[in-house]
Amino acid sequence: MQGEAVTLQLGHYAGCVGAHWWGLQASALRSPAEAAELRAAALLRAGREAGGRESHTPRLVALELKGGVGALRPGGAGTEAPVAWDGEVAAYLERASAGGSAPRDAGSRTEDASSDRKGSSSALVQGASPAPSRLAVSQEVYSGGSVQVWSDYLNVHLHPKSIYVIRQYMHDGECDCLEAFGQGESLLQDPGCIEELEDRLHFYVEECDYLQGFQVLCDLHNGFSGVGAKVTELLYDEYSGKGILTWGLTPVMSNMGGSQKNFYRLMNTALGIVHLSSHSSFFCPLSLSGSLGIKPQPPITFPYINYDASLNYHSSAILAAVLDTLTAPYRLCSSQGSMMHLAETLNFSGRKVVAACASVPFPALRGYSLPDTLCAYQQDMPWKLLSSCREQKVSCCFAQSVVLRGICKESHISCPEKQATSPLHACESTEQILQHYLHTVFPGAFSTSHVLEQPCNTLPPYPQFFSPLLTRQGFLLDKPPSYSSAAVESIPVLAALQSSPVLHTLLYSLYKDLQKLNMRRWPSFFSAGVEQDDFQEALQELRALSQCYEMGSEADESEDEADSD
Repeated sequence: MQGEAVTLQLGHYAGCVGAHWWGLQASALRSPAEAAELRAAALLRAGREAGGRESHTPRLVALELKGGVGALRPGGAGTEAPVAWDGEVAAYLERASAGGSAPRDAGSRTEDASSDRKGSSSALVQGASPAPSRLAVSQEVYSGGSVQVWSDYLNVHLHPKSIYVIRQYMHDGECDCLEAFGQGESLLQDPGCIEELEDRLHFYVEECDYLQGFQVLCDLHNGFSGVGAKVTELLYDEYSGKGILTWGLTPVMSNMGGSQKNFYRLMNTALGIVHLSSHSSFFCPLSLSGSLGIKPQPPITFPYINYDASLNYHSSAILAAVLDTLTAPYRLCSSQGSMMHLAETLNFSGRKVVAACASVPFPALRGYSLPDTLCAYQQDMPWKLLSSCREQKVSCCFAQSVVLRGICKESHISCPEKQATSPLHACESTEQILQHYLHTVFPGAFSTSHVLEQPCNTLPPYPQFFSPLLTRQGFLLDKPPSYSSAAVESIPVLAALQSSPVLHTLLYSLYKDLQKLNMRRWPSFFSAGVEQDDFQEALQELRALSQCYEMGSEADESEDEADSD
């Protein structure tokens, strides 16, 4: 039975990813209804504005710190539409310095959108040129301004029940920060906080016709990992049998070296993975960081995206496109697939942690068929690991759920001379092509797959950070155009959730990093509420979890190490 999901955003980076994700839902609603393959009702609640026009708001509960919601009212943002200004408008130009100037930035480098996000009626004057189009104005607004918080580029209305501000801690500053796992756990032990959360959850749950479950977007690197641990425990206890899909989000961190903040991040991450996975149907770490361990690794790069890894506005946009694609199986109009069904295809044998892979955009050449494109990647899938596993080459997996979107259903048809060049060209549909390809690259793995024509929309406030080699629909050109390329309005995306041996690398390396630390150097972390014995127990659980992903030789090595401990 098709049903609805309630989403929880826990933390500021979760809000960054969420703001882009809701923007993608709004863009999809503006597409022709007959072209929709994903159900808007799975994530959005329908309502009516004062004028009778239908409106949609996310079925969302977002926990944020004081100062982290920007212009949104702490009690939530109402569904009323902003009032348009119809008076005179004056435009002012600021003279640039001789060498040009970089966009102003502040805070945690969540840049690239201006506070004028609601759509001013003024045109951005560029010398004596004609007023630019509405799309061009939007692109300028979202590429040269300064963003302080995620609400600066949120372009949907939220229900008053959505935002819950935690006033004990500040979003930005040197003190009163929610920086330790134990602090987050303590917040959800406060009766007032629990009552607020339960009230908001019950509001959304009770209006669902059939509740599939919960999507939990949770900061993994700070004290919100502790908040998430308690929230998922509450969901697990109160909503037995419902899906709980948890996404542990980490922004690209600057090189913090041996700082206290770096060690806190490492401990929050380890405790978060253990506790969040234990009460979730599955847990997926999502990040563009090369590593979640003590030693920094370069951020993930994409061949056709020129993004600034230090800008949360950029990195969260990529993760939102991936998240929107990965969650498609339980939002399809044509399928009865559910959140629990998706989880059960991946989490067997105790493997509650899954890895995410994605190709953003999928490198489909304009005018070429899907078999032509995939034949160029016979040895390696054209995607990147987005779960900070250090390794980038995935040679095998136990199970996977794969979604390819933005590909025309007729894309299996090649030129006549190419009809019989490979087994892929002999397949009768795009679904068969993808399934055949997955069985070839991952023999023995349990693979489910979906192909959608509906692409990922990339209209503003989504950043325009794409290569000039992309067409307006996100397909590749053979060579850069001789003219100024148009804005990329949509892209094809290939994404997968995998239960894979690479997760052994992630989990076991975290365990080893923490084993080397002298915990007595960080008494403040444990004074926040985590007992040393509980921390050591969590480390052993992390190690046991890593062993679920071992292959034969790795299992023998870990047994030898266990004997030597």
